[in-house]
This record gives sequence, structure tokens and C-alpha cells, in this order.
Amino acid sequence: MAIGRFVDAHVHLWQLAKSDRTGLRYPWLTPPFTDDGPNGSVEAIASDYTLNDYFADAAGYPVEKIVHIDAGAHPDDALNETKWLQSLADAGRKPNAIVAFAALNRLDIEPLLAAHAEHGNVRGIRHILNWHADPTRTYTPRNLLDDDAFDYGYGLLSKYRLSFDLQIYPGQMKQAAALAAKHPDVPVILNHMGMPVPDQHGGFDLTEWRSGLAVLAALPHAAVKISGMGFVDRRWTTQTVRPLILQTIETFGPERCAFASDFPTDKLFNTYRRALDAYDEITKDFSADERDSLFAGTAERLYRL
Repeated sequence: MAIGRFVDAHVHLWQLAKSDRTGLRYPWLTPPFTDDGPNGSVEAIASDYTLNDYFADAAGYPVEKIVHIDAGAHPDDALNETKWLQSLADAGRKPNAIVAFAALNRLDIEPLLAAHAEHGNVRGIRHILNWHADPTRTYTPRNLLDDDAFDYGYGLLSKYRLSFDLQIYPGQMKQAAALAAKHPDVPVILNHMGMPVPDQHGGFDLTEWRSGLAVLAALPHAAVKISGMGFVDRRWTTQTVRPLILQTIETFGPERCAFASDFPTDKLFNTYRRALDAYDEITKDFSADERDSLFAGTAERLYRL
């Protein structure tokens, strides 16, 4: 069954070779590379990734619009990233939406939020919150959801009509839901299905993930993006991710789920075709309206496209 149209809700772009001109630095894409982090070595994707590169990977699929999510530039370069992306959009209308970075735990963050919001394609903020007791899985040195300063910064988002892209692990879901419930005027979009990673023995106990999804889904202003299968299992197959994807859709409903490629980060784990074909196969028995929501409509609504 063919995909009717696709609005890619999670894309990253960068130009490492021209970083001096764009005023951007990407520490995570800079040598030396190791296998110690959550993604393993990222050396394979540590080269320029432009709109041309993205559409070469997406060839054969009906991509209508793309949403750019902060690509891990140095925190001091967050506004420069937005300026660069907006210049691309102004020149060629893509990316159609921008989710920028802002360190919401900084008490002086409001001027940056205001500056991001001045750009026509900015729709939201992402500040990665994944905290895990296992040092090879954590993205942050501490759980920022415990930080009152983060709560304050999060509360400022509604003032600038900004949504929040929520990237966390299952153990943080209920705490994140409690924060989101305090701010019903800030749309919250869970990234990568909530990243149900294996335990220390390599097995999966999905009880915490399922219950966390349900708590977040109970919030009418919450939604979820389905992507990043390689974060869960670097050797994933359509069969292994099928129950995770179907559980996510069942919990949130197709009207609050959006498929995404997470390219080029997911090139560490799979091709674009492999991911899109898996989404297509897993939802082949859904109605045309449900599939349109999953592949395009939900992303259009969430990011006001």
C-alpha cells in the first residue's frame, strides 16, 4: 500500500564544513568519536547533511513538508542555528517548521525564547532531557525535571506560542506528565515513542513505558512522534518494532501520532526506505484517514503548517 503523502516531523540538517560561515558548532559531531554514548559512535554521520542530502535519502517518497528539530549545535549557537534555518526556508520554503534549542533551566532564558519566536518558521523548543542511571545511556548529568529553574523556563513557552518537544526515557514520563499538566497551554510532543530502552540485561520490561504513555496520553495537549527505532534496538526489524508502534498508536490515537524519519541520525541504524516501509507495512490495515493523520495530518496540526 502506497503512502499518500508524508510530512516528516523530525529532520536534522547541518553544514560542518561551513561552520565558520554559519556560526555553528556541533560538539557531538566533532572528533574524537567513541562507542560510549547512547548512540554509539556517530562518525558515520559526521559530515554535511543538507536539504539536497535529505531529499536524496527520501527519493521515491511523497515528502511534502519537513520539520527541523534542533540538531545539537553548541548551546551558545542556538539562535544562529535558527537564523540559518530560517534563511533556508526563506530561500526555498523548507524547512516548513523549526523546533529550536533553548536551555530552559537557565533563569536568563527568556530573551533567547523571544529571539527564536521572531522567526516566522519557529514553532517550538526542544531541550533533550533523557536522564538514565546508566552512564552509557544518559544524555544529561542529572534529571532536569527535578530542577525548579527548568519548570520556570518551561512555563515561559506559552508566552511565545511555543510547543515543547519532549525527549525522555520511560522512567521520566510520569514526572514529565505532571509538569505538562501544570501548563496546558504548552503543546507537548513526545519524541521517539518515549525511547523504551532495554534494561541492563538487554531485556525489555515495557510495563513502565506503557503506563507512562498512558499518563501522557491522558493530557489532551500531548502527542507523540514515532521514529528513532534504532535508539530502542540498533538491529530492529519490522517485526520487533511492530508491537511498540501499535501500542503507541493505540494509546494516543492516530490523530495524535506522527511518523518521522529522524534523518540523518537514524542513518546510524537504518535506511530511510527501511523505516518508511516499516511504517507503511505496520499500518496497512488502517483506514485512509488514519494513515493520513499518521503520515501527514498530525504533524501539520502539531507544528501549525
